[in-house]
Amino acid sequence: MQRGNTAYAHRNALYNLILVAQWLDPKESQRHVRWTRDLWEALQPYSTGGFYVNDIGREEDDGADRVRAAYGHSYERLAALKKQYDPDNLFRHNQNIKPTA
Repeated sequence: MQRGNTAYAHRNALYNLILVAQWLDPKESQRHVRWTRDLWEALQPYSTGGFYVNDIGREEDDGADRVRAAYGHSYERLAALKKQYDPDNLFRHNQNIKPTA
């Protein structure tokens, strides 16, 4: 299989970063959420800008640009396949690729 012929677009990335923060006291939520988001922002200059599709939420939650970034250069090809095999968008849950018009 040639490189680039799969749905997974980020094979050149050296790492897959997942930030997980947890705490016991609900009163500390704001502090911990802020710390985690600040860390995420600080790491962005070292990022490829891509996302692993299983690490993001639905388009309604995380936005269409993040879904598109998860599929990278494969997105347009996958959208064309979606149009061919699922034009009514029956399989539209999770990180959906919308069929091209």
